[in-house]
Amino acid sequence: MYPVDLTKMVPSESESTRTVFSSNPELDKIAVFLVGNQQRFRENIIIPRMLGPVQIKTIEEKRIESIMESCAFKSIMSCVIGYGLGAAIGLFSSSVNPNMASVEKQQSAREIFKEMKSTTLGYAKNFAVVGCIFSAIECTIESYRGKTDWKNGTYAGGLTGGLIGLRAGIKAGIVGAAGFAAFSTAIDYYMHRS
Repeated sequence: MYPVDLTKMVPSESESTRTVFSSNPELDKIAVFLVGNQQRFRENIIIPRMLGPVQIKTIEEKRIESIMESCAFKSIMSCVIGYGLGAAIGLFSSSVNPNMASVEKQQSAREIFKEMKSTTLGYAKNFAVVGCIFSAIECTIESYRGKTDWKNGTYAGGLTGGLIGLRAGIKAGIVGAAGFAAFSTAIDYYMHRS
């Protein structure tokens, strides 16, 4: 067994006056040497100074955040919100401009409500589809690029407008892509400026 020089292993003189583990200073010096520094440092955690107490997120909060930030959740929520918004706009537009099939025949309330229902559901479905497609494409582009900026909305608007307009032909797809991309860019610009 090799001899151990305790003078090289003990802390400095300012630290030697206080005891940590034992009232015997020699045993305390050996214990401090063997146990080491009592503080734990983690390099990957940066806690900024705040006015209130620091609150670290629990595992459940992290799981909920990861679910709410997933592309599937964002697409479903956009679909649901788009359905509601489309239903409201469809109801408003059908009540303002009812489609009178024939002027000489008086329509009953039942026929008017039936037509309002079909118009409202048509708008709701269209808005839900557009919201779902746009949100899914934008989230996918954002995940791929790893950035959150105005380009994600512009690219997603171009693809969504192109896909929707493509049903009417190539020219309509190009015009739809350009129009939807410009609209998405303008909305992003307005939302980030205000």
